[in-house]
Amino acid sequence: MKREMQALMGMLLMAGVSGGGLAATLDQELAAIAADPAMPLASLSVLAVRGGKVQYQYQAGQRRIGAHAAPARADTLYRIASISKMMTTFGVMRLVEQHRLALDTDVGEFLGYPLRNPHFPDKAITLRMLLTHTSSLRDEAGYSWGAEVAIRDKLTGGESGVWASNAGPGAYFTYTNLNWGVIGTIMEKVSGERFDRLMKRLLLEPMGLRGGYNPAEFSAAEIDDVATLYRKRAVDTELWNPDGPWIAQVDDYSARPPVAPANIGNYVIGSNGTLFSPTGGLRISASDMGKIMLMLIHHGQHQGRQILQAESVALMFSQQWKYDGGNGDTYRGLYQSWGLGSQRFGDGSLVEGGGFSAAGHLGEAYGLISTFVVDLERGNGMVSLIGGTGADPERNPGRYSAMTRSEERILTALYRRAILGQ
Repeated sequence: MKREMQALMGMLLMAGVSGGGLAATLDQELAAIAADPAMPLASLSVLAVRGGKVQYQYQAGQRRIGAHAAPARADTLYRIASISKMMTTFGVMRLVEQHRLALDTDVGEFLGYPLRNPHFPDKAITLRMLLTHTSSLRDEAGYSWGAEVAIRDKLTGGESGVWASNAGPGAYFTYTNLNWGVIGTIMEKVSGERFDRLMKRLLLEPMGLRGGYNPAEFSAAEIDDVATLYRKRAVDTELWNPDGPWIAQVDDYSARPPVAPANIGNYVIGSNGTLFSPTGGLRISASDMGKIMLMLIHHGQHQGRQILQAESVALMFSQQWKYDGGNGDTYRGLYQSWGLGSQRFGDGSLVEGGGFSAAGHLGEAYGLISTFVVDLERGNGMVSLIGGTGADPERNPGRYSAMTRSEERILTALYRRAILGQ
């Protein structure tokens, strides 16, 4: 009965796109994008918000392929990759509101040991720097380790590739996953809670959201709803075979159930915040991401409950860094402006022909390509979760942005049909 009700609600939402004709047209456009032989998609789950209300949802493809095949649905949970960073930042902002963290305090005070770039030992590193990718940390030595590793040893042990030698803290933007491993460690230290459980308490449970950062603690129903991520290439090679089978990359729980990280029983809380990947490990559905989007649009409120203070939402999405021609690595022009744990997208960078300025985050890992973008002023936004690509995304470049052409087509179709009603 629950599934039937969800399906009915999905049909009603689709019918709400300024009439059934536009909804059907958008369905067809998205189905064609997902089935495009130049870049087939294993699955697709999208959502559009217009004027502060969910206007449209659509799914295509399979959350599992093969002997245990199952279709993608609105409540299918995806490992959303780097959008997880923005979700983690919501938890950070809640701890800031509780005065357990401060954005401009030397983070060594939270960690319990000095954190310094050895090339710039006199410059303090702050949470604001970590959240804006200006900390001078780098990913070359890795950014994820097991329960037996203390992140302090990685950060202070003199290992090459951890710190930039040519740019000190606060001086230069370089997108760095390790920032969020440090952030997760700080969150554990000040709360005394393991990161995955802390995020459930701070964000997921107050909003009634399913999923989380640790599939080993999911219910049986949640595990069944997790999308396996696919590519048409082997996990350990770079060779694509668009004519070959879909190959599972991660979260293949039809083959084996999720397990907790090794040695988790001996894990010391606050010693290694990378363990549950605040960087990219959140599993959540497009439908629940829509609830988060509405919470942001409604100034931090969800169903009458204040999840985040309005001031925290405004600060998080306000400009903290802007490219001036020499103060950062823009990754082919993708990064031009940044908030706290969120990217700011100017007009013309998200939809063909422009007209949509927004903030949010992008993600890409294990075949998944994800987008969360919201115009807080107008109450419009879009979520797109691609569960795997059948061809090399580098061979499917965007025409007007640093995204893939598939992403451009999906976002443009959603914007024109579901938001503009054209």
